[in-house]
Amino acid sequence: MKPSFKPLDQQVVVVTGASSGIGLATAVAAAEQGARVVLIARSTTTLETIAKNIRSRGGKAVAMPADVSQRDQLEEAAQRTLNQFGRIDTWVNNAGLSVYGRLDQVPDRDSRRLFDINFWGVVNGSLAALPHLRASGGALINVGSEASDAVIPLQGMYCASKHAVKGFTDALRLEQEADGAPVSITLIQPTAVDTPFPAHAANYLNQEPKLPTPMIEPEKVASAILDAATSAARDVRVGAMSVLNTTMARVMPALADVMAKKQIGRQQRNEAPHTQQGTLYKAGESGRVHGRGDDNAMDSKRAEAENIHAPA
Repeated sequence: MKPSFKPLDQQVVVVTGASSGIGLATAVAAAEQGARVVLIARSTTTLETIAKNIRSRGGKAVAMPADVSQRDQLEEAAQRTLNQFGRIDTWVNNAGLSVYGRLDQVPDRDSRRLFDINFWGVVNGSLAALPHLRASGGALINVGSEASDAVIPLQGMYCASKHAVKGFTDALRLEQEADGAPVSITLIQPTAVDTPFPAHAANYLNQEPKLPTPMIEPEKVASAILDAATSAARDVRVGAMSVLNTTMARVMPALADVMAKKQIGRQQRNEAPHTQQGTLYKAGESGRVHGRGDDNAMDSKRAEAENIHAPA
């Protein structure tokens, strides 16, 4: 059976990691296009403020605070969504973060916590949503990375988790296709995105971390996610550098390694580190779509967007 899709303005869309970055951009864009949106993240205050802001602009949004590393919390969120809206049409597993540092210097505790969120969060969300998606048809969308194929030095465990997300997503897709389930399962693979990602990461470097340029805007990733909510896609690479880096990792791995090593010196800002553990163990409260970009001043459109979506 082929996957079945409703128009976005008739959908119930669940987004994890909805308190900032790609998740927030996706939730806002879905609501603006008429979807009923369920926001999941750990930060209760931020989520409730975002939901209130969406509703004040005519959208439909509900905050459901949950830790994606806990299966029971996501199963509860799925059931609450059914109780309130009657179904789930699209579930987006977006929650994720990183740890900057050499693999032989990052504590095992932090690496395991990263996997709890980045990998097990995807597993938990997928398995919580799947019975409901199988019942009525829809889309399961997992946000991976170009690092699901390529490698970024100084973010080794992040890359390992995103490789694991790809393996899980591909295996789950095959199983559901073999069953003839009416569910589309998509892996989204963005390149570096201008979000608060570095500020939320744990950091064992001696400087504040950053993402190397060029970066794409989170709204571009949100658009790809919502396209996958209405049209079946196996995997979607977002941004020219994602296409280049994943292709090189497969076709010319030795050259890809040479290029990847050049990123070692491009992941730090010339300033002291702000925090060591970031949001590994506590909720982030930024409520921001964008990050610091390339340190240029934000243009008026971006500044307006941040004022709209940030907590009051």
